[in-house]
Amino acid sequence: MQHQPLLAALDLGSNSFRLQIARVENDQLYMLDGLREPVRLAAGLGEDKILDKAAQQRALVCLQRFGERLRGLPQEAVRAVGTNSLRVAKNAPEFLQQAEAALGFPIDVIAGREEARLIYLGVAHGLPPSGANRLVMDIGGGSTEFIIGNGLHAAKLESLYMGCVSYSSRFFPGGEISKSNLKQAELAALNELQTISGEFSKSHWHNALGSSGTAKAICEVLELNGFSQRGITRDGLERLRVQLLKAGDVTSLNLQGLRADRLPVLPGGFAIMYAAFCELGIEQMQPALGALREGVLYD
Repeated sequence: MQHQPLLAALDLGSNSFRLQIARVENDQLYMLDGLREPVRLAAGLGEDKILDKAAQQRALVCLQRFGERLRGLPQEAVRAVGTNSLRVAKNAPEFLQQAEAALGFPIDVIAGREEARLIYLGVAHGLPPSGANRLVMDIGGGSTEFIIGNGLHAAKLESLYMGCVSYSSRFFPGGEISKSNLKQAELAALNELQTISGEFSKSHWHNALGSSGTAKAICEVLELNGFSQRGITRDGLERLRVQLLKAGDVTSLNLQGLRADRLPVLPGGFAIMYAAFCELGIEQMQPALGALREGVLYD
């Protein structure tokens, strides 16, 4: 039997590090195993934009483990991409030297719009063909990408400097949720969104998709608690907002489907999602199967 080549993609995100391995067969990709570690790189970025030692150590331990899984693969079969936290950290060059040594492969820090392009590619490959424009929104740990595309082609790309880790650290320190800090987080997100609302509002697309962990986590919570019958809805978000304020703290949230590793970044992710629904006129959003790592593999 002929040996099928393997490809690997690593998404070194501001919240999680993810590894996806795929087999190539007749120009098709077959996804094999994947690994995920909630490294929370963005939580280690201070106001001075210096990545602290604790976050660096969490990242290096994870990369060493990923490197062991990739041992034996040729350099050209592996692509590792860094996103927002590595774009903005002033000490990224020094850290990247250690990170590449731990992983055993080069790490490419990509621009926000290139990240958006790759996210769209990963999402589009997991969807049935359609002639309609679609909006893809990806809330990451340190940035949120917005893409309008058709088929496999991305027509409009944007990356905004707001994410579930950075917003949770900034507005909800210690996990406390109040009317005041939730409103502040939503207003900050609305302020960012106003710069793109003209090009990304409802009149420019037919359906909306949310890729990556925040969208999937919010969707699961809404559906399992009866706040939404299918996907993320405006009404479902309003009901979740009431529950967040009622709890007053992430540790007091008693909701079905809420994973422990998602709790610390839920308020920031929620504020960004809620603001996007309000500002862009989104009524319903479905979670997407693909994301950045699949886009890297297809690319």
